Amino acid sequence: MSTQVNESLRQLPQRGNSFSRWFGRLGLRVLGGWKVVGEMPNLPKAIVPVAPHTSNWDFFVGLFAMFALGLKLSFLGKHTIFVFPVKRLLLWLGGIPLNRASPQGVVEQMVVTFNEREQLLLALSPEGTRKHVPEWKKGFLYMAQAAQVPVIPVAFCFATKEIRIGEPIVVGESISEGLAAVKAFTGQARGKRPECE
Repeated sequence: MSTQVNESLRQLPQRGNSFSRWFGRLGLRVLGGWKVVGEMPNLPKAIVPVAPHTSNWDFFVGLFAMFALGLKLSFLGKHTIFVFPVKRLLLWLGGIPLNRASPQGVVEQMVVTFNEREQLLLALSPEGTRKHVPEWKKGFLYMAQAAQVPVIPVAFCFATKEIRIGEPIVVGESISEGLAAVKAFTGQARGKRPECE
């Protein structure tokens, strides 16, 4: 598994200002004193799997972390939720409408999106749900492989109140190796509801 990243691809998508960063730090303190461990690599495109995902609180931790770090993150949502009056807010927060009825699959749609954009950090939950699952969804790895973008694993540990950012992983021919590398990084973190991991 390679962790080498092309040096010419450095340009981290950012948003906000000193106030929004302060607001994000305040939110992390209010939620119990969360801290960021590690640093987001300075890359214009990546897939950011966040695990473990066991609670709706994960969204708020992630939202405040995004503001605190000044990051412009994107997330996937069913195209049917992107309607008035929440459409503008969802798009502003980084939402990407996904049409599940499209003849193109989710992976193909996202590969096109990555190819069309100069910058895109796509955050998602590899479990696909807050409940315990026997195996993670591998679509994010197929996206990374086909779009030729790295995967940056992030772990939310409620036991230590840490948001841990990993090193970039370049997905090669072996999807299972990529999955093992992401799980190895996130596996030590404890979710808010460990019984759902």
